[in-house]
Amino acid sequence: MSAAQHNYEQVKINYFTFKEKYCLFLEIHIYMSNNTKITCSNIWKLFGPDEKRVLDNIDSTLSRSEVQEKTGHVVAVKDVSFSIQKGETFVVMGLSGSGKSTLVRCLTRLIEPTSGTVMMDNDDVTKMSNKELLDLRRNKMSMVFQHFGLFPHRTVLENVGYGLEIRGTKKQDRVEKSMDVLKMVGLEGWQDNYPRELSGGMQQRVGLARAMAVDPEILIFDEPFSALDPLIRREMQDELLDIQQKLQRTMVFITHDFLEAIKMGDHIAIMKDGEISQVGTPEEIVANPIDQYVKDFCEDVPKYKVLSAGKVMRKECSKETKKLYEDKSGCINDNSKIETLIDTLCNDDKAHPVICNDTGKLLGEIDRTIVMQSMKTN
Repeated sequence: MSAAQHNYEQVKINYFTFKEKYCLFLEIHIYMSNNTKITCSNIWKLFGPDEKRVLDNIDSTLSRSEVQEKTGHVVAVKDVSFSIQKGETFVVMGLSGSGKSTLVRCLTRLIEPTSGTVMMDNDDVTKMSNKELLDLRRNKMSMVFQHFGLFPHRTVLENVGYGLEIRGTKKQDRVEKSMDVLKMVGLEGWQDNYPRELSGGMQQRVGLARAMAVDPEILIFDEPFSALDPLIRREMQDELLDIQQKLQRTMVFITHDFLEAIKMGDHIAIMKDGEISQVGTPEEIVANPIDQYVKDFCEDVPKYKVLSAGKVMRKECSKETKKLYEDKSGCINDNSKIETLIDTLCNDDKAHPVICNDTGKLLGEIDRTIVMQSMKTN
């Protein structure tokens, strides 16, 4: 082959490599675009008598306390942007006063954002008329509150069917749908009781059933389990995870408890002083906290419950590990949680190959020492 032919072939190979990568990029971009349910862009919320004028002249480098001292306005949410995929549970987490509840209320315009846009599918919520907003809240989303918000003079069945009643659904259809969701949340047989006759956990189940009865595309939870006893709280978390697995709704979940956040969330946004400090999967945040504020939340987390083999593995493989890989023996998928590997690895002296869950490619190795180190709190 001549030099010219060789160069031509190389250019052709590079072209098709580029073309394949570009096509893959476009496919991913289109997939993400089609599956994005909520997009928040540059959301600001100031509280004060002249919030828009103050925002127009604000120095974004100033802290919340400095803005309040200079202008008399409180910055509740500061230039926040994120997106939520269809069917995922997105947790907004932070300490009291971090702005998490204000932010989530801006999504539905229960609180009007001072600036920014909120897109749900292709609809700009910030530009909706009152009629369009009412229709959105009645038909597309539901909210579950911390303090239940049940009507004391209505039975459980009537509470659950309230959203359907407001929507104008016929009584027989309301009853059938309400009975279905009561069964789903484990309250079958309690439909004729009143809220005062139920425990706190049962009342919260009624609140959850009421939200689900209207078949919303989006469910918003404002610290729904924080008022419950620890055992009941864990039970309700598990119940909600089971329901989500069946229904695959888009959920926005507010909490101040990081352990709850990593249990419930596909992605977590951690807030401080109205800003988002870090957004990521529970594993990404625990493995790589962006600053000391986030790191403090991660300190008491049992990392072996969150981290996967791919995050903690040793990339350099021994000859023995490569031989095991060639023999397809003892291979561990990179997305396997450390918790599930403890029995296997702690009773074994050898390292195991870690392979890509999608391609089967050898990525590294993991052994007992790595597992033990991952179980340390720091």
